[in-house]
Amino acid sequence: MTISPEKVWFDEDNLWVLLSDGRTVGAPLVWFPRLFNANSASRADYELSVHGIHWDALDEDISVQGILDGLGDQTHPKRERVA
Repeated sequence: MTISPEKVWFDEDNLWVLLSDGRTVGAPLVWFPRLFNANSASRADYELSVHGIHWDALDEDISVQGILDGLGDQTHPKRERVA
C-alpha cells in the first residue's frame, strides 16, 4: 500500500501533510532550509505526487517516507578539502 500526500499546509514553524491513510504528520521547517527561507507564495506553489511533494521553483523534493522517517534535507553543501 502506498501512502500518498493529500494536502500540504504550513504554520509559522512547521510543514504539515495530510496522508492518504488519514494521518496528519508534521516536520519543523528548519529541517528544510529552502522552505524555511521561502515566502508563503513560494511555499504554496507545490505539486503532489504518489510519493511526495515537489516545489519546482525552490528545487525542493520531500518524500512521504522521509517525513515518516524523521529525515530533513539530505543535501549537503560541498565541503572544502583541507590540504
